[in-house]
Amino acid sequence: MSMVIGEGKVGIIHLEVKDDAGALIEDTRRGGPMAYLHGKGHIVPGLEKVLDGLEQGSTVTVTCAPADAFGEHNGMDPIAVPKKEMPKDLPLQPGRQFWAQGSDGQHLPMWIDRVVGGKVYVETNHPLAGKTLTFAVEVVAVRDATADELAHGHAHGLDGAAHHH
Repeated sequence: MSMVIGEGKVGIIHLEVKDDAGALIEDTRRGGPMAYLHGKGHIVPGLEKVLDGLEQGSTVTVTCAPADAFGEHNGMDPIAVPKKEMPKDLPLQPGRQFWAQGSDGQHLPMWIDRVVGGKVYVETNHPLAGKTLTFAVEVVAVRDATADELAHGHAHGLDGAAHHH
């Protein structure tokens, strides 16, 4: 019997993501499959839910409303930040994610919306927030998470041995 995706397992998947107009947003077949630690919120909730219990070779297509994908748009407009206040090592490209420290010390994900003159407009919404998305997935493999992966709360690559900074 083959292993199934569940708590403490790493799913290795090929993923194709399209918006509700059918435009292709991402396709891992252009690179390589992605590995994720199941049950830790590293993929959108609607997708994680349907992958639970699937085994190697399974395919599934699921359409997720914003609440089950990248969330609803919070209605906030992008914030203008002087370029000199941006992290020095951050490429200032639209869509680029970075982490900012909030007033309470918590780290918040932010995305670059656009760069105009000496200002960088940053967004607190994920670029796909508010969008209904369709995910077509093929489960390439399922493996037990390593002790390190379980301790760190995320997958360390396809084989569990990739290191991170």
